[in-house]
Amino acid sequence: MRYFAEQAWVGGRVERDVLIEVTGDRFTAVTPGARPEGTRLRGLVLPGFANAHSHAFHRALRGRTHAGRGSFWTWRELMYQVAGRLDPDSYRALARAVYGEMALAGITSVGEFHYLHHGPDGTRYADPNAMGHALIEAAREAGIRITLLDAVYLTAGVDGKPLEGVQERFGDGDYDGWWSRFEQLRGGDGVRIGAALHSVRAAPVDGMATFAQRTDGLPVHVHLSEQPAENEACQAVHGCSPTELLDRLGVWQPMTTAVHATHLSAADTRMLDEQFVCFCPTTERDLADGIGPARALADAGAVLTLGSDSHAVIDPFEEARGLEMDERLATRQRGHFGAAELITAATTAGHASLGWPDAGEIAVGGRADLVAVSLDTARTAGTDPGGLVFAATAADVTDVIVDGRHVVTEGRHRSMDVPAELRAAIMEVVA
Repeated sequence: MRYFAEQAWVGGRVERDVLIEVTGDRFTAVTPGARPEGTRLRGLVLPGFANAHSHAFHRALRGRTHAGRGSFWTWRELMYQVAGRLDPDSYRALARAVYGEMALAGITSVGEFHYLHHGPDGTRYADPNAMGHALIEAAREAGIRITLLDAVYLTAGVDGKPLEGVQERFGDGDYDGWWSRFEQLRGGDGVRIGAALHSVRAAPVDGMATFAQRTDGLPVHVHLSEQPAENEACQAVHGCSPTELLDRLGVWQPMTTAVHATHLSAADTRMLDEQFVCFCPTTERDLADGIGPARALADAGAVLTLGSDSHAVIDPFEEARGLEMDERLATRQRGHFGAAELITAATTAGHASLGWPDAGEIAVGGRADLVAVSLDTARTAGTDPGGLVFAATAADVTDVIVDGRHVVTEGRHRSMDVPAELRAAIMEVVA
């Protein structure tokens, strides 16, 4: 296939009249200043976006958690209600629709942080990974890649409080129980298998070092310091911050991602100097979690990525500029992250953190992911293409190509009625 982009993001900048040649799932030639030929992609063509942190089932909560005041902890009770209603079939239907929404937004890889392992009362399904397999199938059907980040979730608090209620479906008894289930998972075309520690609240210290050794080299994600209460509990029980605790136990490996990292000390920030750190700005503001030290982490050497987490919004442009806008609110100054940094976080860095180091750039040898964004909408008309990340929304995406396959054309998914599937899947679990 040959695609002709009027303008394309190549090598960290906008190039004009770019001929992009694709063989199979790879770019085989990228030529700026070329003559038009092949399939024309209008507007600005970007690399595929990576959603580095997703909880697919949280999408059912959108617009349903805003009555009265509250906090993360009150929101969590509503989330548990949805978690208790899903089975493999309804989970697959919901995730398929959510991943379809991601495809429409230009997302070509998702990191699914998965802890909904067993039946509502904790009983294992005949296939102990039925819920994980449902997510993998959902991503395949929606046309995007998935890194399944299968999570250890064994306790209900830093003090080792046992799981109760719907939490029982998250648990595997101990690390060995988790490992025996986890090692049955298999990757494949468009699928990577990674691991996760839910948090220091849910992953006991005993066994954590062995977990880190067993999963070294895999993408590993962990919720970190999302709430001050987590930090306070860790300090009370272990005499240190969650960041320090995970450092002592060898969790900070080259492929480990700290998710949220909202409430960090200066020492914590320095300790994460070589890690992937995933910010989820739309969720962090929706849950009133706070604003994390994104610029300080980047300056210390951390590699920033982006996720939509609870899916209050699925829009990689909004997540990317949220990184800058939150810094402005916290500091009352502008200009913390330029467009190139934000696009890197949303593309190259995110894919690398999920185990797809060959994705996220329009470059020879890379995975053939392309996202065409209109420059003629009410939001983007007259915008400098180089600053499009500060203006566009997911609604401005017209075409999406994943591994050389055209998944979205003229703003519509080629194989799904995404709004209809979302509506049906959500009503199944909230009605």
